[in-house]
Amino acid sequence: MTIGNVSTVAQSQYMLSRIQQDETALQNTQSQVATGFVSTTYGGIGNQTAALESAQTQGSLANGYVATAQLASNQVNLQDAQLSQLSSLASQLQQDVTTAVANNNGGTLMSQAQNIFEQAVQILNSQDANGNYIYSGGKANTAPVTATTMAQLMALPSASQAFANGTQKASVQVGANETVQVGVLASDVGTQLMQSLQDIANSNAGSNFGTQLTSTQSTFLSGEIVNAQTAAQTINDASGSNGEVYQQLQSAVTSQQSMSTLYQGFASDIQNVDMATASTNLSENQTALQAALEVTAQMGQLSLLNYLTPTSTTG
Repeated sequence: MTIGNVSTVAQSQYMLSRIQQDETALQNTQSQVATGFVSTTYGGIGNQTAALESAQTQGSLANGYVATAQLASNQVNLQDAQLSQLSSLASQLQQDVTTAVANNNGGTLMSQAQNIFEQAVQILNSQDANGNYIYSGGKANTAPVTATTMAQLMALPSASQAFANGTQKASVQVGANETVQVGVLASDVGTQLMQSLQDIANSNAGSNFGTQLTSTQSTFLSGEIVNAQTAAQTINDASGSNGEVYQQLQSAVTSQQSMSTLYQGFASDIQNVDMATASTNLSENQTALQAALEVTAQMGQLSLLNYLTPTSTTG
């Protein structure tokens, strides 16, 4: 006679099912502890998948706006430094003309004007790291000042024709419904300065400024003092507006960084696992699987002999 196992097929199937469940739970918690995520697939996120995708998308958009605003801030900061230099050149021209009139001596005025002209052209025709002309507006590939020598400037009917920049100022989007105009046009900030330089050069061509100014030259140059002052004020106004743009961009950076942090928090609440809880679950799942394996092994070894009471014999 053969004595079979006590455990039934149903019991064996139940224990195998428990082992599979415990193995799956252990694998999940091992993955959570290793990655820090509730799940590495959308299937593991369940009905929160749509919310997670939305938070991630909005967070990426916010980061993009931050990057755009920061790059624009760098350009505006550079423009601020250059506009300050340009304003100083206009003020220097005003000072040089004032000194010439005050001393009744224009002997060095044209060399001073030439130096100011060259520096102004260099600033207005400056390029960014990508080779685009900063003050050309929509014509980023075209140098905004075409008259690069004093002779070329003097040959023009008016100084305004020395500029070839576009009319559209550059703008950047720093939010879903927020666009900031960051561009400055060379013709807006440089025309009056160039006009004053052209007028002075043409006047000198007709009658050279010498160490002794004539009354006509003195009267003319007195008028150019006001013109140079107006040119400096125009540039200062543009510089002030540029500073306001910088503040707008910095505000946009702060705002979008806050939005990015907020969306990252949303995504983290959905996707990131509580490591303390996950570690505890890992330990519990390891224990549960081990127990299920031991019980299953013991069930396979049980037979009726385990429950039969030995019969004593008497002599």
